Order: sequence, then structure tokens, then C-alpha cells
Amino acid sequence: MKRVYFLSDAHLGSWALEHRRTQERRIVSFLDKIKSDASAIYMLGDMFDFWYEHKYVVPKGYTRFLGKISELTDSGIEVHLFAGNHDQWCLDYFEQECGMIVHREPFLTEIMGKEFFLAHGDEFSNDKKYALLRSMFRSTLLRFLFSTLHPRWSIWLGHSWAKQSMIQHKIKGDTPFLGKENEPCVQFAEQYLKKHSTVDCFIFGHRHCDEDMMLNEKARCIILGDWIYSFAYVVYDGKTISHERYVEGDERLIVSQSE
Repeated sequence: MKRVYFLSDAHLGSWALEHRRTQERRIVSFLDKIKSDASAIYMLGDMFDFWYEHKYVVPKGYTRFLGKISELTDSGIEVHLFAGNHDQWCLDYFEQECGMIVHREPFLTEIMGKEFFLAHGDEFSNDKKYALLRSMFRSTLLRFLFSTLHPRWSIWLGHSWAKQSMIQHKIKGDTPFLGKENEPCVQFAEQYLKKHSTVDCFIFGHRHCDEDMMLNEKARCIILGDWIYSFAYVVYDGKTISHERYVEGDERLIVSQSE
């Protein structure tokens, strides 16, 4: 039976993580394990802690991860990558070299008879300071100016910025789940359902909190945990949507909630 997998927020290559090589190997191990039954894999953003492509230069590293992705796409498995707030500055490298399908906006799709609304999730933040920062990062002018820096400095600057952000999150802790009434992604999903009642499942990343809830008798909303500490993912086999965690070397899967 073929299955579809969803995961997000690995922040590969983060300079703030001492275990980043082990982390990359764990993701590769997971991808290798699911390749026999996966028809598609959706990575919902921030798979890289920082990514910026110059016309002829990409960041070094990630060889195990990108090599495994290329193996999967060469074998006919669809791999979808959503541009998150940490890796939104991708051009065509992932598509041309690795065969991935890149999404830069939220995506509504039908998968084996169910409608899924997929997004990284930062789009729905109600933090005004973050909204301003997001608009700056999406600025064509800012992107052009950044491209004029030599890669030695631009990629160093990007990784340094991302490292400080990660350190601050580790010190303060990620903002805990705010509840259905206050969580921006959930608020968006509930409003979206009023005009698009056929959606069966919303899946978001970004928040690094592992949450799973029903919005009504039919629609479900899942916020994925990260692939730094929780290793959470969702798998759909055409009948059941399961929210699970990957434990390397353990054949048992920790199931949080199943439909």
C-alpha cells in the first residue's frame, strides 16, 4: 500500500546545533525507511536553517540529505518542498538538480480522495514585528542587494543570523501552543473552512509544537513538531491519517492520534 508522508522544520545545517550531522543522518535514515512505500513526501518548510542561492553557487553541505532526495525522485517518488521563512530564498536548484517540486505559497490539493491544505504556517502569524520582517525578506530589492555580496559573506551572514535566532529560541523556549482560540494557524483554518468546507485536513509547520485537533466533525488540523527534537511526521495511506514520531532503530512507531 502506497503512503504519503508529511514533515517539517529540520533546520539542517544550523550552526547552533552540535548534533547537526547526526540529525541529518537520522532524516536520511527515515527517508530510506519509507522509500519502499512512499508515493509522495511533503516537506513543509524550514528543512534548512539557512539557504540562499546565488546564480552559480549554493551553500555547501547537505550531501547526504540531497543525495537521498535525488535517489527518491529518480525512482519516481514525488518530493514536495515548501519554502519556509528560513529557506525561502531558493531559486531552481532543488527542482533542476534534485527533482523536487517547490511551493512558495500555501497549497490545496487532493490526495487519494481527501483534500489537504498545506502550508509552512508563518504566513498566518499575527505578530506585527514578524510580519514586517517577513515582508522585508520577501522584498525583491533586498534579495537583489543580498545577491551582490560575495557568497563567502552572504552565506556566513545568513547562517550567523539563523544561529542567533536558534539560540534565542533555545534560551526562551519556543512559544507554546496558544490554544485553538488563539493559535494563528488554527484561526486561519477555521475561517478558511467557512468558504471551503470540503477540506479534510490542514497541516502546518513553523511552530515546532506537536498538536493535533479536530475543527469540526470532519476537518482536522495538525501542527507538526520539528525534526530537531521531536521527529514528528504525518502519514496517510488513503484511509487513515496518522500522527507519528520516528525513533531511529526502533521498528515501533509512537502514534499520537489516528483518524
